[in-house]
Amino acid sequence: MYGLIGTIHAVPGARDQLATILVEGVGGMPGCLSYVVAHHLTDADALWVTEVWTDADAHRASLALPSVQDAIARGRPLIAGFGERIETQPVGGHGLGSGA
Repeated sequence: MYGLIGTIHAVPGARDQLATILVEGVGGMPGCLSYVVAHHLTDADALWVTEVWTDADAHRASLALPSVQDAIARGRPLIAGFGERIETQPVGGHGLGSGA
């Protein structure tokens, strides 16, 4: 499995709108076992995004999907920057379906 954990900093006041766009664009991504968007508890303009994929190739392929391209285009103006980005190798856990 392949995982990503990262922060996205929204322009001031746009965090919830950006979160909605990110969540709307996640349906039907082949190889995606988990995709979670969460509010950062100490930064009112930041989001955490946690992803688990069957492998890195599935993640790369998802970036070409029309729904993901649309989410990127709509979300880009709301992004002030990116914070930490960590690649992981998940070993299992609750909610990962058959990929664990």
